[in-house]
Amino acid sequence: MNLQSPLNKVLGLGSAKTGSGHWWAQRLTAVALIPLTIWFTIALLGLPVGSHADMVAWMAVPLNSILLILLVISLVYHSNLGVQVVIEDYVHGGMKVAALIAVQFGHIVLAVAGLYALIVASIGGSS
Repeated sequence: MNLQSPLNKVLGLGSAKTGSGHWWAQRLTAVALIPLTIWFTIALLGLPVGSHADMVAWMAVPLNSILLILLVISLVYHSNLGVQVVIEDYVHGGMKVAALIAVQFGHIVLAVAGLYALIVASIGGSS
């Protein structure tokens, strides 16, 4: 049984017309997070324990800063996509819109805070 109209079948459109883009974004961010997380874990294991100055100096290295920025952006975006799907599936009524807005703003705050911390550490570590 096929629920698509003949025109949608020809055009390749599903019911929402945007679900495949969301699905692909989740998969691509998941794939991007694999090497970034492995790099981050290995890099952290190589740092001295409890040394804030060493951590700041490590974050000031351009390659580390770039990879950390990519990690923060990918992680926050992937989390936002996942939480959005959970809310769309399990929250109903007026709470759904409020929850989606709150989650969106919360993830924006997390991304800005993470990037701000990286920038401040990079600037502070290079002077």
